[in-house]
Amino acid sequence: MQRTSHGGAIRTLVGVLATCAALAAGSAHSETYEANDSHFHLTNYVQQGTDIHTLLHIMGDRVGRVALFGIPLQQQWSYGNTGMFAPTYYLQTDAPLYYYSFTDAYIAMAYRSLSPAERARVDPMITGFNPTDMYAVDHIRRVLTTFPGVFSGIGEFTIHKEFVSSKIAGETASLTNPALDRILDFAAEAGLVAILHNDIDVPFPTPDQEPYQVIQLRDLFLRHRQTTIIWAHAGLGRIVHPMARQIDVLERLLSNPALSRVYIDLSWSETAKYIVATPASLAATADLINRYPDRVLFGTDEVAPRDQAHYLAIYDTYAPLLARLTPEASEKFRKGNYARLFDEARRNVRAWERTHVKESPQ
Repeated sequence: MQRTSHGGAIRTLVGVLATCAALAAGSAHSETYEANDSHFHLTNYVQQGTDIHTLLHIMGDRVGRVALFGIPLQQQWSYGNTGMFAPTYYLQTDAPLYYYSFTDAYIAMAYRSLSPAERARVDPMITGFNPTDMYAVDHIRRVLTTFPGVFSGIGEFTIHKEFVSSKIAGETASLTNPALDRILDFAAEAGLVAILHNDIDVPFPTPDQEPYQVIQLRDLFLRHRQTTIIWAHAGLGRIVHPMARQIDVLERLLSNPALSRVYIDLSWSETAKYIVATPASLAATADLINRYPDRVLFGTDEVAPRDQAHYLAIYDTYAPLLARLTPEASEKFRKGNYARLFDEARRNVRAWERTHVKESPQ
């Protein structure tokens, strides 16, 4: 039988109590806000952003909890391309993007600067890994063991994304890469929520082109039935607009019992643009959520907002959608599904850490 020191037992008990207190605080706060945010970037493509204490002020009494992450990609400032103009967004330059692993340490330290009550409102995510690298799992494991008690998931990380994937230096990410399978297998083992960005189609498909990304994405989900995966933006983008049978694709995903741990977030202003575009698109989206109220989450996908008006512009855009939802579906879409998934992740990841994090010397 393995022996545990009194100090180790006390630290374990403190960890359990802290987790319970955080969950209780989040649940107690749940009646006083309008939404949880399943998709938020604290920093931008040059690792600049909103102070985390300012973020909590911006959330105010409208947003209860937030899944918080940086951006795993750094935009290179290439003097040969833009001279003395310093790009802060990937569309402002032809220079490449590269993976920036320090983002995870930055997010962890920002989270640790919060009080216990403030931490209860934040679910940090690990993003600083290269999904083409078979060593990516080691990075994720190392972050968990270096910063125990902090992270609840991985992502948002990108496989196929219009204008972004082709700019990233090195190997192109793929849904069929075994490195991605290793990442999602480990997410299931550790209890991490995975937020995955993958476009539903290429930006300019030809009439006879096979929608290979939908096929590969379905197969990926089927290979990882025990992993909790949130498919960001339902696969939409600036140029990647809804497919002719977009709702049918989502219907097949949500109705498949083998994919019961796959969820969709309706984040990003570009996604909202498509949803509220016409009465028909509003009705179809509302009908889908009403029929699968446990499977769709609200998110902003805001990047380093300066005030609450900018932060919640997408939430206000969804007012016509919310008006068409049943009370049950509205509550789950706005906040209930988030609380359920991330409460479970907190419990599971803390349990994994108690098993795998070595005690510090006395």
